Amino acid sequence: MTKPSLLLAGLFLAGAAFAQVGTPPAPFGSGPGVHGANSPIAPLPQRSDVVPWSVLTAVKSRTEKNRVLPQFQPQQLALDGTTQRIQGFMMPLEPGEKQRHFLVSSVPLTCSFCVPGGAESMVEVRTRTPVAYTQEPVTVEGRFATLRDDPMGLFYRLTDAALVK
Repeated sequence: MTKPSLLLAGLFLAGAAFAQVGTPPAPFGSGPGVHGANSPIAPLPQRSDVVPWSVLTAVKSRTEKNRVLPQFQPQQLALDGTTQRIQGFMMPLEPGEKQRHFLVSSVPLTCSFCVPGGAESMVEVRTRTPVAYTQEPVTVEGRFATLRDDPMGLFYRLTDAALVK
């Protein structure tokens, strides 16, 4: 398993372990994620030039052989293979100030060991050039893919991406 795969797996395992101890309002590591009123980071502003998280998080899922698989709706399938913009919060997959492979989430991280929502609330991003890590919202543009059976359990990926200013 690669370093990013181990880190991502660790994030999901840590979230599952916390879910057994804590009492979050929804199953931990599932759903669209919730931006709490006490968050030190402001919610994402509404923008017409990015794919709304409401479209991405509207995906249905099913469990098959102990795996959660997406059941994409026409609105998500229409994005597959097209150039799209995604706005969200960076979740680095490797150490360092600059990132080429990271997740963008609909809500900010509040704990380095917890995932803020389910697979429907994250997009894996691979950029052409390194991007400086920030806790502020970012907008990235690239080739969008819907992932029907990703080994890491992700539903969406953006490749050949670049930061949009």
